Amino acid sequence: MIIADNIILTDSQVAQKIRRIAFQIYESNSNETDIIIAGIANNGYLFAEKIQAVLAEISPLKIELCKVIIDKKNPITPITTSIDSNQYQNKSLVLVDDVLNSGTTLIYAVKHFLDVPLKRFKTAVLVNRNHKKYPVKADFKGISLSTSTKEHVVVEFKNNETLVYLT
Repeated sequence: MIIADNIILTDSQVAQKIRRIAFQIYESNSNETDIIIAGIANNGYLFAEKIQAVLAEISPLKIELCKVIIDKKNPITPITTSIDSNQYQNKSLVLVDDVLNSGTTLIYAVKHFLDVPLKRFKTAVLVNRNHKKYPVKADFKGISLSTSTKEHVVVEFKNNETLVYLT
């Protein structure tokens, strides 16, 4: 059960954050004709889809979505993507996840993309927590939170509504 006091972002607030992030991505890539939005499965990809929809609405950019499949419990296992690496070679790429906790998932995903020459590489998260154990940062973020390590941030995408809350 979600308690109202635990809600961090409502659906309308999430929509505002997504719109702002989309504008920041467009501004950062205004000289590009096409970009890759790579979302980390599962919630990162859902977040990436929402960013892509707004980008398509506000910009002339050709946007290709890419799903990044990573074992979050064992991130050193091989990472796969829904598109071939030659499709993002020498392009601008934005890696997207829902929550940046310790940085483990993001750093291993970044490592995967560094094996291919990219024109530009940025990261975007909806919630940036301040508990990083790796030197990774989000270039575009919806909200930054200082929470205790015992608290868990949940991003829930369901029934065309998004909610962010603490458990």
